[in-house]
Amino acid sequence: MLNEVTINKLIEMRLTTMADAYRNQIQDSSLFGVSFEDRFGMLVDHEYSSRKSNRMRRLIQRAAFDQPQACLADLNYHSGRKLDKKLIDRLSTCDYVKEQHNIIILGATGAGKSYMACAFGMEACKHYYPVKYIRLPELLAELAIARGEGTFKKVITQYKKHSVLILDEWMLISLTETEARDLLEIIHARHKRASTIFCSQFAPAGWHKKFSEATIADAILDRIVHDSYTIEIQYADKDHDKSMREVYGIEAASKK
Repeated sequence: MLNEVTINKLIEMRLTTMADAYRNQIQDSSLFGVSFEDRFGMLVDHEYSSRKSNRMRRLIQRAAFDQPQACLADLNYHSGRKLDKKLIDRLSTCDYVKEQHNIIILGATGAGKSYMACAFGMEACKHYYPVKYIRLPELLAELAIARGEGTFKKVITQYKKHSVLILDEWMLISLTETEARDLLEIIHARHKRASTIFCSQFAPAGWHKKFSEATIADAILDRIVHDSYTIEIQYADKDHDKSMREVYGIEAASKK
């Protein structure tokens, strides 16, 4: 009876995993000779592991990854791609997040930029950092709506909270002056406070052309380029090496 009361109290305190582990201990005769300290430690370990696992699961879900299956361990270093494995391994430790540095991933369409960015994001979630994935066109639309509804500052504050922000399709199209100013607010708010991963088909030198206002372009690039690691996905033979979409049959499947 006392055991059930204890279990119910644990459940009431939302220590359900500990309650289940305690119930299993009561039924496991092999643990009767184990000291109280060791058994209690086992209960705490169960609850702790469960909470950490649930937290990571929530972080992954909230990140809204475009490719939630992405994993750094599964990166394709073959298929003619010239990737800096030492740099990728170093970034996989997530020290760049602690240091508030950025990552710029450059490559042609189908090179695997989004997959790599999501893989870095997944690794950040495993280190319990809040992550957000979004395409730049979607972000600009969200900021435009927020400005119209009078919630612009609130949205900017929300984007400051993400330890890692993945901006896909970065500078794919030219920006209006209003879009550029809105983007500057995001970049400035996160500068030296959080990390951003930029996925782009164009090198930073080509980003400048996407802005109608040179001073805004300078302000944004100045806050990005000097604090960023750059990964360029190149092909040893651009005319014959297959893109990642071709390697994994993604293009063929999408045409059916």
